Amino acid sequence: MMIQTKFHGPMEMETDQLWNFPKGLPGFENERKFVLLPIEGNDMFQVLQSVQTPTVAFIVANPYTWATDYTFEIDEPTVELLEIKKEDDIFVLGILSLKQPFEASTINLQAPLIFQLHNRQAKQMILNDNRFTIRHPIGKGGN
Repeated sequence: MMIQTKFHGPMEMETDQLWNFPKGLPGFENERKFVLLPIEGNDMFQVLQSVQTPTVAFIVANPYTWATDYTFEIDEPTVELLEIKKEDDIFVLGILSLKQPFEASTINLQAPLIFQLHNRQAKQMILNDNRFTIRHPIGKGGN
């Protein structure tokens, strides 16, 4: 399938590259199908690109890079929705908010993206945990 992307222009995608967000993302509930795209020359970041709307794209990264103490429990509705059986079934990403200079950018630790590897289902889960913020600085590196 051919999709239009915000940063990469038109791209050919295979359906097995799609991630299904059954409930969309908060604020983007109608956006249900996404792909993760690489950023050339930068292995640390990726683009979470909507398949339906070319302008809906988020820069994402591994949150553990900037918060080595980052831990949370996945709530039961998310476990059921994503059909998580064990920890190895998933990986976690966080959405970045890019700023100038880049070192002023932040990552959202309050609402991680959880991806189930085996069934390609995903969800953004909002944490009820005040240890983490939606604007965790990335400029200071891991802590």
